[in-house]
Amino acid sequence: MLDYEILKLIWWLIIGVVLFGFAIMDGHDMGVGTLLPFLGKNDKERRIIINSVAPHWDGNQVWFITAGAGVFAAWPVVYSIAFSGLYWAMLLLLAALFFRPVGFEYRSKIASDRWRKNWDWGIFVGSAIPSLLFGVAFGNLLLGIPFHLDDNMRSFYDGNFFQLLHPFALVCGVVSLTLLTLQGATFLAHRTEGALQARVIKAARIAGLVMLICFSIAGIWVFFLKGIVIDTMPDPKEIINPLMKTAHVEEGAWLNNYKAIPALWIIPVLVYVMVLTTLGLQAMKRTLLAFVTSSLAVACTILTAAVALFPFVLPSAVDPSMSITLWDGTSSYYTLVVMLIVVIIFVPMILTYTAWSYYVMRGKLNVEYIEANDKTLY
Repeated sequence: MLDYEILKLIWWLIIGVVLFGFAIMDGHDMGVGTLLPFLGKNDKERRIIINSVAPHWDGNQVWFITAGAGVFAAWPVVYSIAFSGLYWAMLLLLAALFFRPVGFEYRSKIASDRWRKNWDWGIFVGSAIPSLLFGVAFGNLLLGIPFHLDDNMRSFYDGNFFQLLHPFALVCGVVSLTLLTLQGATFLAHRTEGALQARVIKAARIAGLVMLICFSIAGIWVFFLKGIVIDTMPDPKEIINPLMKTAHVEEGAWLNNYKAIPALWIIPVLVYVMVLTTLGLQAMKRTLLAFVTSSLAVACTILTAAVALFPFVLPSAVDPSMSITLWDGTSSYYTLVVMLIVVIIFVPMILTYTAWSYYVMRGKLNVEYIEANDKTLY
């Protein structure tokens, strides 16, 4: 039988892997959608861009749903605070996501340039705004979420929507937006050819360089942010809640894990290496390998923030002692065990059908293919 403390750590890793899967798979869909209005010079090119992700985008949404379900099952306190306190931000995210499936389905229903261009911008909104908001969310985790708990563990949100738009959080949002745009451009470069592919590679170069600049700015900014240090913590092997620990804020404390284990600095360094390698491989038309390195850049970027926050899951800007950690915010032992069995059964199935669908629908898309399948493609 697994130790309760080990089980809590395993679930932190599982949620992290699901976030990797979401950012890498659904991230390239959103990146392609972000580039759609800018790279397609005519309707056929825009249909090439759309159909590069059309067979996969709804399947990749499974990662998003799985991430939400995983947080609900493993960290119910985090779920209740985030989904109630950040209600307007969540509503904006869902409203933006609405445009993507509707845009895919309705765009080609009417052969009108104006109709199709309007839906192209709808797909852009449904792709770019969520990409931006995911980074803003990570930025606000490092700033701390303004909530507190009463003695009965009821949560109270003490901020408003506009407080979430802190300049640091917006910089993190640009990091996320440009990173996922790079991921989408890398996938699109693999599926296209000729003049369209050349424009895609140029766009990837701009996205990658802006991402690295903003990632550097955010990294320097973190040195001056106030992080949280735990003073006392009950035994993680026991059933504990966030009110049982004490903590204080300290400038630069989000870097304490990196200072304690200097080898961890390799993770943010790999972000630079992977982004630059991706751009180099694209220039050499090694697009499949470039997608691998771009995906590693996405994973390392998320891991950079995760290492800084560890073991915090939802830091509180009101009272640091009420912050939620992976030790005191998790479900019961038996809930984690049952959910772990579900993960062991179903995640390999998701990975298998995802790999199979990408293998079957591989290859380049071009104008001739769109014309030959005019009635069956988006």
